[in-house]
Amino acid sequence: MTGLFKGFQIQQTMSSEMLLDFSETSGAERKQDLSEDQEEKQKPRVNEGIEPVSKRRMKKLRKQKQWEEQRELRKQKRKEKHKRKKLERQCQLESNSDGNDRKRVRRQVVHSTLRLIIDCSFDDLMVLKDIKKLHKQIQRCYAENRRALHPVQFYLTSHGGQLKKNMDDNDKGWVNWKDIHIKPEHYSELIKKEDLVYLTSDSPNVLQELDESKAYVIGGLVDHNHHKGFTYKQASDYGIDHAQLPLGNFVKMNSRKVLAVNHVFEIILEYLQTRDWQEAFFTILPQRKGAVPTDKACDSSSQDQQAAGAEGGLDSEAECCRNQLDSPHPEEAQDEETH
Repeated sequence: MTGLFKGFQIQQTMSSEMLLDFSETSGAERKQDLSEDQEEKQKPRVNEGIEPVSKRRMKKLRKQKQWEEQRELRKQKRKEKHKRKKLERQCQLESNSDGNDRKRVRRQVVHSTLRLIIDCSFDDLMVLKDIKKLHKQIQRCYAENRRALHPVQFYLTSHGGQLKKNMDDNDKGWVNWKDIHIKPEHYSELIKKEDLVYLTSDSPNVLQELDESKAYVIGGLVDHNHHKGFTYKQASDYGIDHAQLPLGNFVKMNSRKVLAVNHVFEIILEYLQTRDWQEAFFTILPQRKGAVPTDKACDSSSQDQQAAGAEGGLDSEAECCRNQLDSPHPEEAQDEETH
């Protein structure tokens, strides 16, 4: 019995060991099978689970790839372009060393101490059309003074009324103008009387030189000869000095002797640069005025009168003197349209 029992135990032990080995073998096989199934599932299958890519999408992807590849090349091109522009600017500055370049000119500016005033106290004497003309002339004065080599101390006085309204409506940027003093007060309230000189064509005094310690007043009046002598009378009433530009000494014109506000302003700017009245007049006066130097005008008239005298017995010498008298008279040197 004991032997049988031991044999049974040995057989049972062997059976359990065989079962354990079988179970372990089966588990390993199952794990292997599962891993193979997962690998099989992870492998891409042809024509299964992949969406087709359109031609447009492919083209876009190619462009994007190309753009990424050329990033450094574009960066290099930008650097080269920047260097080229910098070199061009340097060359341009060198070529404009004669003063045509605005930035170079502004660095060479020498400001004058001369004060130039446009008197706008005649607002009630002008209609709107003339106010607009005056506004344009003031704009021109401002622009010329800004680009001048010797800009003056620019004043606009008695600023208000129709003129201010027209500027507010049509030129709102005037409030940002630089290098100009725009004041509602009369010029006599801003500057000492002994420093003032009113420029008027009706004055018997002819200006020979500009005193840069003075303040010269230009009448801002466009009146078409309706108020002859008005500015001269005002200067006399205020008891200030007055004078006219020496136009008649240098210029003879075959048209109306009209000098707008901006013409007077620009002539003074030009004179400050050249110190030559004749050059200043002939640089600024419009060609339509037919302005010629007085000496040439007299020579031309003398030749004409000699020919006429030979035919009609006229005294050429007397006629030449009469032509000299016909040159702009102190009271007519500046047309009444603008004082």
